[in-house]
Amino acid sequence: RPILAPMSQIAGRIAVQVGSHLLHQPLQGKGILLGGLSFAKSDIETDKGHVVVLGAGIAGQQSAELALSIGADVTLMDINQQRLAELKEIHPRLIIVLADQLTIAKAVKTADLLIGAVLIPDKHAAKLVTADMVKTMEKGSVVVDIAIDQGGCIETIKATTYAEPTYFEHGVLHFGVTNMPGAVPKTASQALSAAILPWVERLCVDEWREDVALAGAVNVEGGKVIHPALLA
Repeated sequence: RPILAPMSQIAGRIAVQVGSHLLHQPLQGKGILLGGLSFAKSDIETDKGHVVVLGAGIAGQQSAELALSIGADVTLMDINQQRLAELKEIHPRLIIVLADQLTIAKAVKTADLLIGAVLIPDKHAAKLVTADMVKTMEKGSVVVDIAIDQGGCIETIKATTYAEPTYFEHGVLHFGVTNMPGAVPKTASQALSAAILPWVERLCVDEWREDVALAGAVNVEGGKVIHPALLA
């Protein structure tokens, strides 16, 4: 999914930007600065926010990296232990946890910002976070589900728009906007153009069908839908 990749990068970053904003008290968030604050010439510092990211793919990595860069404590969860280890090596401060029902429940309970970033190609996202888990979060915490386009991986999430992006469920502020990159159309268009161009060049030859990636990506031919994912 080379065209989806830059959109996942954008959505991953927007999730942290939006989540950080929604934690502000005027928006009925719990009123914390995700990165906390330390004071020069003293050992005093405020509490850092805890960001929990479900899914260590492209979107999840972007969320985790941006949250780390602003100083938050970040827990990244996935079922792929090798992928987690690779990201831990790049970012030693990152907390990695192998995801299962118990570890997810424990992490969600302490999350100030919970980000769902689970993508199962051609399928609905699995509901990894139950409503009961969301109930354990502190009031004013925030949930952002990047996987909302596939139904979301958090049971309490529902699709919203930028016109009315949020709602409360069990005292937790939920953000379920589909097409999150739509908020930054200039950046998204530039990223899409850069991702598409190499594929356009590969299409502009008579022998393009010999390219396995291109031949396997044909959706419709001769007026008929032929891609297996669309026929399922």
